[in-house]
This record gives sequence, structure tokens and C-alpha cells, in this order.
Amino acid sequence: MKKITLLIFSLLLLVGCGQKVVLLPDLDGHVGQVTVTAHSGETVTLNQANQTVSGKDDVYTMSESEVQSAFSEALAAQPEPTTRFLLYFFSDSTKLKAESETMLSEIMESYRTRSSTDVSIIGHTDTVGEKQYNYDLSLRRALSIKKKLMKDGMPADVIQTTSHGETNPLIPTPDGKREPKNRRVEVLVR
Repeated sequence: MKKITLLIFSLLLLVGCGQKVVLLPDLDGHVGQVTVTAHSGETVTLNQANQTVSGKDDVYTMSESEVQSAFSEALAAQPEPTTRFLLYFFSDSTKLKAESETMLSEIMESYRTRSSTDVSIIGHTDTVGEKQYNYDLSLRRALSIKKKLMKDGMPADVIQTTSHGETNPLIPTPDGKREPKNRRVEVLVR
């Protein structure tokens, strides 16, 4: 919901300078698309960063300096991009790998620096095992990270915890395939 709101914010907030629509990338750098009605009544699809429709109904790509000049206040009002952390686990376990254990302090640093009130913890597994078991395991992984972050001072009310089980692999694999990169928890600090 927040990403959709942000995309709409990015598009609609930039409407106003002579009814101009400029398509900007979202905070993660992804560019969507929008269909606008040009002055002639023709519909035009914008699908590249900084595209707009000129007074002659031509699609025009604004330079970064033009975008900054026209919309500096709106751009300055945007929040910082989401900080994303990937924490990896041993197979069939809620035990973090050593390199991931050290990232907990980075997560807390990001949380404190941003004065965040929105942290998502999303658990995942590889495709070894039954779907329900993997769903439960990924939830236990997410909850174990939540517990660690709360122990370090993050309040429970800023954390949303979810489980994807094996349904959203980082590296797609056939069923029953071990993949260490899929045994993970994603932490998003907004």
C-alpha cells in the first residue's frame, strides 16, 4: 500500500506546472508507466524516467537539471529510500549464519538514524520440505529476528512480521532443491 501511495505521490505531486505530468522513478529506482491525455485529446503512455508530454503532444524526456529545477521542493519532501537487509539461515533452522548475525547492528543503526516507525520482517525458506512446514519455519525465522531487534531496543509496534514460506524464492528452484540464498529473512526499514 505504501509503495502504491508513494508512486501516486511521485506522479501526482508533480502535476501542476501547467498541467504537466512527469514520470519519475520510485524511491527504489523502478519506473512504472502512466497513460495521460495530451492537449490534442490523444492518449500517450509514459514509461521511461522523466518523460512528459510537450505542448506539441510529443513525448519529451526532461533532463535531471530540468526535473530538479521544476520540482525541487516536491523531490525534497520525499522520504528516504527503503533500506533492505537480507539475513541468511542454516538449513531447517532459525539459527542465523555468522555474517548475518553481524547485520543486526546495521539494522538497528538504520532504524535509529531514520527514526523509523515502519519495519517489515519477512521470512522465507527454500523448497525442501512440505509447504506448510516451510511457511511455519519462515514465520519462526521472522519472529526470531523480531525478538532480537526488540531485545536491542526496537519497539514491537513498529514491526510487521510476515511469512512467505517457499512461495517467494530469491533464486527460483524446482521443488525439493536446497538453496541457501532462499533460506532468509528480509528486513525493510522505512
